[in-house]
Amino acid sequence: MGRVGLGLAVGCAAVSCAIAGVLVGRRMRNRRKWARVLELLSDFDEGCSTSAARLRQVVDAMAVEMHAGLASDGGSKLKMLLTFVHRLPDGNEKGTYYALDLGGTNFRVLRVQLGGRRSTVIRHQVERQPIPQHLMTSTSEELFDFIAMTLKQFVDREDDDINRELVRSRELGFTFSFPVKQTSVTSGTLIKWTKGFAIEDAVGKDVSQCLEEAMTKRGLDMRVAALVNDTVGTLAVGHYHDEDTVAAVIIGTGTNACYVERTDAIIKCQGLLTNSGGMVVNMEWGNFWSSHLPRTSYDVELDDESLNRSDQARF
Repeated sequence: MGRVGLGLAVGCAAVSCAIAGVLVGRRMRNRRKWARVLELLSDFDEGCSTSAARLRQVVDAMAVEMHAGLASDGGSKLKMLLTFVHRLPDGNEKGTYYALDLGGTNFRVLRVQLGGRRSTVIRHQVERQPIPQHLMTSTSEELFDFIAMTLKQFVDREDDDINRELVRSRELGFTFSFPVKQTSVTSGTLIKWTKGFAIEDAVGKDVSQCLEEAMTKRGLDMRVAALVNDTVGTLAVGHYHDEDTVAAVIIGTGTNACYVERTDAIIKCQGLLTNSGGMVVNMEWGNFWSSHLPRTSYDVELDDESLNRSDQARF
């Protein structure tokens, strides 16, 4: 028994040593990995360093581009697009409204009931729908048919307790979060795709018309009452709750901003008059670039692998 016990003890000791060796080895490897992680984070932090002085330089560079974009089309990295939105919600809006939000790999259809007098939203129903990958590079007809089909299914499920008199003839607010040359508050032509979309035949087309044609084919009695960018939609919501809201920023699949500008400052549209004396400008700042703005190897790699190189991969 003594020899057996000794053998067991020696065996256990050997196993313990082996386990300890494995654990020590793992810890050493984990430490080396962690050290590598810290090194990468340090390099990334250094590459993205933005001192207050550098931020001021970026602000000045953006201000220059903003003025240039307001002066002429194509004269700036910032498109500074007119939205033809010169009046924002004042909180007195009342009724049931529909909205469609297309701006990334998913789109949303919404039904919202407003009570007026700056009240909170009475009812809010939303349905999210992923866009099949193949439709992001197919044809405009296929994409908008899919959207119209989903919208019709949503409308057909309209609750019985909705007051039909408050439904604004099922007018639709269309949020289209891609660069558009706006021709009116209800229409605009697509300038280019971003965020993974690359449907060539849609460029230059009126996106509101594309949607309305698809809705008609699906037997949906609805018209586009407003075509806006998601930043403009965000600004409208902010202004509905607080009339001092004059700008909005989006940080998501892409990034953008809009704000209320004086019409006399929009030089490229001299003589432009609005009742309010102002107009919401869609900056399209996703492609803004300045030599003062840090750009890392990850930015370069992301840009190289993008379907739309040099678009919205810098800011």
